[in-house]
Amino acid sequence: MSTAPVTSLPREVEVVNVGLPMFADALRDQDVPVVHVDWRPPAGGDPELVRALTTLYGRRSAEIDAANAEVVRRLDTGVPSLVTVAPASDVVPGMADRTLLHCGPAITYDRVCDPLRRSMRAAAVAEGWAPDVAAADAMLAAGDVALEPANHHDTVVPMATAIGPTAPVLVVEHTGDGSGTWRAFAPINQGPGETAWFGRDTDAAVERLRLLRDVAGPAIARILEAAGPLDVMGMAAQGVAMGDDLHMRTQAATNLITRTWLPHIAVLPDDQREPFARFLGGNHLFYLTLAMAASRSLTAWAGEVTGSSIVTTMARNGTTFGIRLSGSERWYVTDAPPVGEALYYSGYGPDDAAPDIGDSAVLELTGLGGPAAGNSPSVAAFLGGTMADAAAATEGFRRICAGTSSRFLLPAMGFTGTPVGVDLRRVVESGVTPKVTTGILAAHGGTGQVGAGVATAPIACFAEALKDLARG
Repeated sequence: MSTAPVTSLPREVEVVNVGLPMFADALRDQDVPVVHVDWRPPAGGDPELVRALTTLYGRRSAEIDAANAEVVRRLDTGVPSLVTVAPASDVVPGMADRTLLHCGPAITYDRVCDPLRRSMRAAAVAEGWAPDVAAADAMLAAGDVALEPANHHDTVVPMATAIGPTAPVLVVEHTGDGSGTWRAFAPINQGPGETAWFGRDTDAAVERLRLLRDVAGPAIARILEAAGPLDVMGMAAQGVAMGDDLHMRTQAATNLITRTWLPHIAVLPDDQREPFARFLGGNHLFYLTLAMAASRSLTAWAGEVTGSSIVTTMARNGTTFGIRLSGSERWYVTDAPPVGEALYYSGYGPDDAAPDIGDSAVLELTGLGGPAAGNSPSVAAFLGGTMADAAAATEGFRRICAGTSSRFLLPAMGFTGTPVGVDLRRVVESGVTPKVTTGILAAHGGTGQVGAGVATAPIACFAEALKDLARG
């Protein structure tokens, strides 16, 4: 009679655990060597999204990868220059009379959040359409003022900004590979304090808009006539190396441009020199809208590439959040998220905060903002308090981006380039969405800015865009 072989169990084991971390934790508690693999079903296991990913990573992967490589190249190599400042009606395509351009996707006045509503009122008064904010509110509610997304006019505006035809805009352009000229526009940053972009509609907020129109705009145009065009991203790269993320923090780049322009500021006419110098000297966020306009010009050039899965628009109006893909004008829209990972001013908290707002998330699409967090001690304070937390934010973008910037280098991370080109496929597959460093506005009452933090983009619009791309 034969006997079955005896199997000896190993006395020592080493384990590779895939999936649920609790099994790895249990083995570690027993001093068993274990390597944990953080795996989860792609797209959360959603069958429709998995099928879409199979299509886009399968038979269509070669064409998408080629298109994505071209989009990343354009985002990384375009050289936008600030060339002038002019009234929006003179340079912004399709800018009509009695029109306000606003942040984010299209919205009707009855759905506009309180901070943006106040900014619209202030803009209407500054334009001379109404004698006060009450009359402006009545005009807006009656539909006597057209409301259009700034992005539909090659324009981007920060936070709760609305601009009319006389608002001075920064004109940024680049020539790509020499086959054309791509222009984009953004308002002059209004600065801190009692301002409309922070959701204020006071007399002081209206007066700041008039200062931009009557003093700052003409002063900058005169400076550029004398100094010549400004390489916006070249200076932004210096700012990143000095600790800016160019979204939440722009002090270094603002200081650099102030130094560059100082000789030309000194010879401005008497009625411009002192008020403009005072405005610029007190505006640590001046460079924000320059970087936004430059980024918008790059995404416009990149957006001409068809068949890509790269996101080229990401914007919020305080009510909704929307994205667009390269080669498409279609918006994918969902509710605007709250701003989390926040630090609030004394006396304020989450219950006081409005949802995420502004077009400034265009910066995250070109390697600035969140992708540059890993070199910014100031931003680290909002991400857990350590540079390791800031580096983790950069690495989070690296998981979902298709390329690496050759110009925005992070000394604190070994001079690696920032991630660039948010890839829709990677976002949905991993469930990791872009994190946007931003300010926080008061939800009601016109208090203005009440803190700053990080908004996590909602997955719903990315998932819908992925399904649509797979059907195309």
